[in-house]
Amino acid sequence: MSKRILVTGAGGFIGHHLVKHLTSQGYWVRGVDLKRPEYEPTTAHDFQLLDLRRWDNCLQATAGIDEVYALAAEMGGIGFIESNKAVIVRDSTMINMHTIEAARVNGASRFLFTSSACVYPGYRQRDTNATPLKEEDAYPADAEDGYGWEKLYMERTCRHYREDFGLETRVARFHNIFGPLGTYDGGREKSPAAICRKLALVEDGGTIEVWGDGLQTRSYCYVADCVEAIFRLMNSDFPHPLNVGQDRLISINELVDMVAKIAGKKVHRTHDLTAPQGVRGRNSDNSKLREVLKWEPQVSLEEGIARTYEFICTQLEAAGRLPARDFARA
Repeated sequence: MSKRILVTGAGGFIGHHLVKHLTSQGYWVRGVDLKRPEYEPTTAHDFQLLDLRRWDNCLQATAGIDEVYALAAEMGGIGFIESNKAVIVRDSTMINMHTIEAARVNGASRFLFTSSACVYPGYRQRDTNATPLKEEDAYPADAEDGYGWEKLYMERTCRHYREDFGLETRVARFHNIFGPLGTYDGGREKSPAAICRKLALVEDGGTIEVWGDGLQTRSYCYVADCVEAIFRLMNSDFPHPLNVGQDRLISINELVDMVAKIAGKKVHRTHDLTAPQGVRGRNSDNSKLREVLKWEPQVSLEEGIARTYEFICTQLEAAGRLPARDFARA
């Protein structure tokens, strides 16, 4: 009999991709979220609309479940997380604490928590030539205010549940996951999707706005690689936090140039120095990921961005915001 798996946040970007992966592997999957996936139907065998801030809903969600992938969270891009700290801490803390306790009460054997590179200290991320962050660099702690601290606290909670209650916990620290079927407008989108949207809508030779000076650097991981990594991590014997990301550093200006090339457009940039831009530089050290998973991300940034740009253009076209066939892939 196959495992019965719960994916929380299954209506969201990564959760939806994860459900598709798990069902393709033959697992029985229950998806839970406040909403269903936006861009295509779920493949979950059972999809329940539940508010996981409520204890009774978490008990219902975890009933009869062997393993929990906990992706539900209150989150978004840098603009959202810098202006909604109380909402993020309140909602995500309730979701996560109720879910892990309900998993324990209902006898689940494994629980995977999806953390974030935002747990890493600000003092390690002040340089655009960012030294790749190793998992042990999270301490001494100075996490991203609000969002990062909540993630770091939950990482510790997972450790205590493993040590004191015997619940096998796994922790994945995401580094800027992107790809098709993710939000690209409305304020919660992250930089790859926002830049793809701006390039899709601007005329050739036009101007787009970039938040910050564009010199800030990041690494970006394609969603299919993220899903493969967390599946491998859940099925490993590694109980400690593990980076899940690419280890290729790129500036926001370079990312704009990459998307412009894919779009076949020449664009000018203006820089809003008052907009949120986060840390100056952040990159993933994947040494432990390669050691633990015997694997590393496979999809290049160029390929992932091209797929994401095409998806966003298709959505904008369907919404009447782009003329039909008004885009090209390089």
